[in-house]
Amino acid sequence: MSQVAIIMGSKSDFDIMNEAIKILESFDIETEYDIVSAHRTPNKMVEYASNAEKKGIKVIIAGAGGAAHLPGMVASITSLPVIGVPIKSRNSIDGWDSILSILQMPGGVPVATVALNGSKNAGILAAQIIGSFNSNVADRVKAYKKDLEKKVIESSKDLKKNS
Repeated sequence: MSQVAIIMGSKSDFDIMNEAIKILESFDIETEYDIVSAHRTPNKMVEYASNAEKKGIKVIIAGAGGAAHLPGMVASITSLPVIGVPIKSRNSIDGWDSILSILQMPGGVPVATVALNGSKNAGILAAQIIGSFNSNVADRVKAYKKDLEKKVIESSKDLKKNS
């Protein structure tokens, strides 16, 4: 049963959103993903957000470009945590339209927002949320972060050795 749902506004968003899928797989977290457009398939969006919790989903990651209403609209329907990924699309204003559309949510409808095209961080944040009640996932996230630390320490040693 999937614990994290990854949705995106269009197929062109998949290359960006695939980073979230890959990092969640590395933490052994079951995911599902689909194209759900807030503007072109509003009924599908409402149905998806309304039924996610019943399906066992714990976190929704929603990526969208341009006007980027998908994360906020999904958050307005569900009580699950929603992580928004602003995507720089071909019709975007350097991604700022997506960032601001997701970041500037009204009071009462929070969306956790990561960096532009930052779906990997969205996946890590989703894993941390799952890890708050699943110690196996928490241990995998801790190991991942420890590995990041080791890589930086090794890079520092290499830099000093080659200077």
